[in-house]
Amino acid sequence: MEIFRIEQLAFSYPNMEKLALKNINLTIESGEFVVICGKSGCGKSTLIRHLKTVLTPYGKREGDIYFQGKLLDLVDDRTQSSQIGYVLQSPENQIVTDKVWHELAFGLESLGYDNNTIRLRVAEMASFFGIQTWFRKNVTELSGGQKQLLNLASIMAMQPSVLILDEPTSQLDPITASDFLKTIKKINEELGITIVMVEHDLEEVFNMADRIILMDEGEVIIDDKPKNVGRKVKQLMPDMFEAMPSPIKIASSLNINETPITVKEGRYFINELFVNEEVAYTRVEDDKENNNIYSDKAAIKMKDVWFKYEKNGNDIVKDLNFEVKEGEFFCIVGGNGTGKSTTVSLICGINKPYRGKVELFDKNIKEYKNKELFNNNIAILPQDPQSLFVKNTVEKDLYEMFPKLGMSKKEKVDKIAKISKLVEIENLLNHHPYDLSGGEQQRAALAKVLLLEPKLLILDEPTKGLDAHFKVKFAKIINKLIENKVTVVMVSHDIEFCASYAHRCSLFFDGSIVTSNTPNKFFSGNSFYTTVANRMSRQVFENAVTCEDVITLCNGNKEAMLETLA
Repeated sequence: MEIFRIEQLAFSYPNMEKLALKNINLTIESGEFVVICGKSGCGKSTLIRHLKTVLTPYGKREGDIYFQGKLLDLVDDRTQSSQIGYVLQSPENQIVTDKVWHELAFGLESLGYDNNTIRLRVAEMASFFGIQTWFRKNVTELSGGQKQLLNLASIMAMQPSVLILDEPTSQLDPITASDFLKTIKKINEELGITIVMVEHDLEEVFNMADRIILMDEGEVIIDDKPKNVGRKVKQLMPDMFEAMPSPIKIASSLNINETPITVKEGRYFINELFVNEEVAYTRVEDDKENNNIYSDKAAIKMKDVWFKYEKNGNDIVKDLNFEVKEGEFFCIVGGNGTGKSTTVSLICGINKPYRGKVELFDKNIKEYKNKELFNNNIAILPQDPQSLFVKNTVEKDLYEMFPKLGMSKKEKVDKIAKISKLVEIENLLNHHPYDLSGGEQQRAALAKVLLLEPKLLILDEPTKGLDAHFKVKFAKIINKLIENKVTVVMVSHDIEFCASYAHRCSLFFDGSIVTSNTPNKFFSGNSFYTTVANRMSRQVFENAVTCEDVITLCNGNKEAMLETLA
């Protein structure tokens, strides 16, 4: 039985000639798990917002959408509220009450259920999602993962028939994200809830889906089972192939006919390559091991740093010590709520430690005046890019970064044209920043920050919302900055990106850094904080952490075998 049917849907935003959606014809069956993917700005989020009337963006629409056989526009608000659940990308934007238990009950209260029904459903959801231990907490005390789980539980308490999710794991650490997705899959399999999910990171969710829908330029290009998608993407949209899960990319590069989509299947095909064969090469060379790739001078020094938000509160940062060298690309990974973003605020001088010392370029941060600190010395791209937008168009927001005096109009125009081309937002300059997709907002915010031309660039979850295609370009932007002696510190949950491009990676836990090393050494020794490529190859190779590492070792061993036979 169909739950959604979309016929000839087309949509354009106000004052825009280009269609955001065109010729969309889709049927989603009851109980299906559907994943929608594609480049930033391809129309994914615009499409799913049309599946709930209250979230439909303002603009010109053509075509029809049916929900359970009835025209969606004729389905009353109460039915849509209870039957069509929607989880936003940012957990912060969906919570409306102060207590966990009240948040769970809020939707049911709004629908007018009696107290007994509310108590039963709240108790059931709290038990199902493991919320009992933090049931009476303030929502402000929750981690990002707990907030997203609370959003999901609050929606499920209303017993919806379909659950729509817009990049729900983008702000979660890898372990929390994996647990969250497993919960979604459990809801789909055990309760029969239809799942429609927009996602950029396909490593975990790809094999969970019944169907993958790939969009480009507002159109559906591919709609097929996961097993068939990798091959079709390589033929029809080669620039999107980078977004495919690691097992698919590795198998394709090795010309394997099979299409593994899980770590287990990938591990099996690698074992098969070397069955009854001696593995000659088990290690790749660690090209980041040589410290000469960056300066000996320190850009950041954190010495015995302690910090807490309230005088009688708990310490968030505890005895933190680390250095970042000038020209280094330094990545910090770790779970939600471990103190990473707080550390960023200390480096920027937004918060001040009550004990210890923070030095920037061999100068105590206390000696910097605010104007001096943020004038070509330091710039930060915050976790929420919307916090940087203050004007009604992207172009005006970029102009806002220039000083009022000392620069000609032509210089400003040239700089904005150059930075817009670099981050690929030339066609977005006349848009309101809040009308952009998550990935487009991230790129626009990055443009604002880069206009400051800082010596130290701090990035808090910068790849959140970016598609795989632009991540490669983003890495090139970082490399270009590093060539110009800019130091880059990145806080991230994006394990694959850090493993591929960082000079050093550090694990943050319980307010401090536990360990730091080159990506090769760092990720090859971990069980959970590691890459898919490492998990699927570690039984054969010792230190392969990227797809390129696995492919290199497989090809090297194949050549060694051929030489032996010859």
